[in-house]
Formats: sequence, structure tokens, C-alpha cells
Amino acid sequence: MRLSISHETAYHYEQQVRASIQYLRLTPHDTERQHVLSWQLDLPRPVHAQLDPFGNILHVLTLEEPHETIIIGARGQVDIDPLREAEHEEQSALPFLRFTRLTEADEALRAFAREQCKQRRDRTALIDLMHGVNQHMTYAPGSTEVETSAAQAFAGRTGVCQDHAHVFLACARSLGIPARYVSGYVYSGDSEHLASHAWAEAWLEDAWYSFDVTHQLSRPERHLKLAVGLDYLDACPVRGLRRGGGEQMRARVAATPAPVITVQQQ
Repeated sequence: MRLSISHETAYHYEQQVRASIQYLRLTPHDTERQHVLSWQLDLPRPVHAQLDPFGNILHVLTLEEPHETIIIGARGQVDIDPLREAEHEEQSALPFLRFTRLTEADEALRAFAREQCKQRRDRTALIDLMHGVNQHMTYAPGSTEVETSAAQAFAGRTGVCQDHAHVFLACARSLGIPARYVSGYVYSGDSEHLASHAWAEAWLEDAWYSFDVTHQLSRPERHLKLAVGLDYLDACPVRGLRRGGGEQMRARVAATPAPVITVQQQ
């Protein structure tokens, strides 16, 4: 599948901001499952790409002059291999056993993980866990906030894709399985769910396998990966700091299939 992405994030400030810095993980890279055909960032000024500790492509946009608006755009096309179920990496998976404030497993989460998986620590167990989390937590936009932890969302039984991923990570790590947060895009054909998305990956049999709790998918056939991390704060597409101003943010995201044109040799 070839996905065409258009993503625009606009920040408008009630009062002039004296300075701001934006950490952008908006650029995908080639993996065993995806091949970037074209990609472009539209930013107020040119910035250089670098790699963060998790291997994500990171751009740091710094505006030191007063401003009232920031518009950040990303667009491009990426080929997705719908048949590949796992991805291999040379980096150790062990850091993804570590809990964070957003993914700390309390006793309720640990008990839920044990109930869903019993003694199993394989892919079928995590697929059962994925379905169990989906059944336990209703997808409800606006029911949680960015700082809502996995334990809080699980107790409230509602959340969005970010919360689904955090709960899955907390459960998997409590079972001794390395798991990481993934941010990116998904083509769902469903207006209820935004194209901007989050899911989880778990390390099994020396490879990363995907688990999309929100869509109950264990094969990322319609997913475009942007970044990975221990939780949302490591992998979110846009994260910033500012001095002054009251913020209003608006995001427009579209993920649509693009035709694949084959040129025949004469």
C-alpha cells in the first residue's frame, strides 16, 4: 500500500510569545516494512535533522524572536509492505522494559495482564491482551489528557489511542516483555478515528511485532511509523516549550491511499 500524508499543525497565541522551541518527530525513515518515497517539512525556517536516542529523526525548531503564530507542515508518500508482520533491529530491546510515569503498572494492571496472558509469553498471548484492553476501555476522545497515566486511564475505562498504547505497554512490561510506544499515521477509512495515531510494539522472538489496541490489529498493514519511545513524551510528533502567550492548537491530518504507477518497458 502506498500512503499519501498531509499533516499541518498550527499554533496561535493570545499574546505574543517571546521565544519557543519545538521538537519535531515528523519524518519517517526506511525500515523493513516501509520505504519513504518522498517527504518534506514546511517550517518557518530551515532546520537540520538529527537522531534522538531511540533512532528517530528529530528536528528542533527554535524561534527566538517574538511571534503570534507557528505553522508546521509535513507531507509525503511512503510505501507500506502489508504482508510483513515483524521488523528486526540491531539495537537492544532491553531499555523498553523500563516503566515511566505514564506507563507504570499498578496492581490492577499487573493482575489484568496475568489474567489475559496466564503463563504464556508469546504473540497469541499479547493478541489476547490487545483485545482485552480494547474491551475494557471505550474509545472516547476528550476523556483523558496528555498527562493521563496508564493506571488512570485503565481505572476510568476510557481513553484514546495514546491511552490504549500506554496500558498495553504497562501490561507487557509487567510480564517481562520489552514493549515500546509508536507514533505515526494509519489509514482506517473511518472518520471516527484520526489519521494521526499511536500503537504499541513488543519484542518477541528477536523481532518487533505491532499491536494496535484501538483498531484491534496485530499486523500494521495500514500503518506508517514516525517515531518510537518509552511513552508518548518520547515519540509524539510535535512537542514544544514557550515563554509567554496562551496557546490554541489546531491540527489537520490526512492519510489516503495513493495509486502505484507501474511503467512498462518497451
